[in-house]
Amino acid sequence: MFEIALQPRFVCAVICGAASYMIMNFLMTAAPLAMHMHGHSQESANLGIQWHVIAMYAPSFFTGKLIARFGATRISALGILLTSLSAAIGLMGEDISLLVDVDSVRSWLEFWLLGASALVLECHQSEERNRVQSLNDFIIFGLMAIGSFSSGGILSIYGWSIVLWVSFIPLAMAVVTLAATRISRHKTTV
Repeated sequence: MFEIALQPRFVCAVICGAASYMIMNFLMTAAPLAMHMHGHSQESANLGIQWHVIAMYAPSFFTGKLIARFGATRISALGILLTSLSAAIGLMGEDISLLVDVDSVRSWLEFWLLGASALVLECHQSEERNRVQSLNDFIIFGLMAIGSFSSGGILSIYGWSIVLWVSFIPLAMAVVTLAATRISRHKTTV
């Protein structure tokens, strides 16, 4: 298990998975509260959640095919790009359409989540699957809980824009990890 946990591919998968789930919960928890704090109606907050659910599950119909065609690393990178785009959109203001857009675009994290999950599958033999997946899930869901619990406090103390800026920290970690893993794989194949 220790040997698997030290593989660059596994580290990349866990960091990408943990960052994606953490940001998803971090923003998903804060977005409806931010809408309410900025004077938007409950109906508007509900609309944001409704679009979030649609955008979260819609990619499932074709993400597997995209991973098979382009690879888990590229699909994870696409998810990071879409997540960054959603945070950048959110920094444009607190208008309801921007808040709903942030929650909807951010929901396309599905690419990133599935890409990271596919990367984990490349790190072990079939007989190691349960233990490796358990370790991956323990790390990911532990960090997801931290993201969920911290978002409300950060939102109430510092505001929505800081919530969005904070989301760039795990995004940057995932980008660096993906790039380092890609460079490492390229060096071993050359």
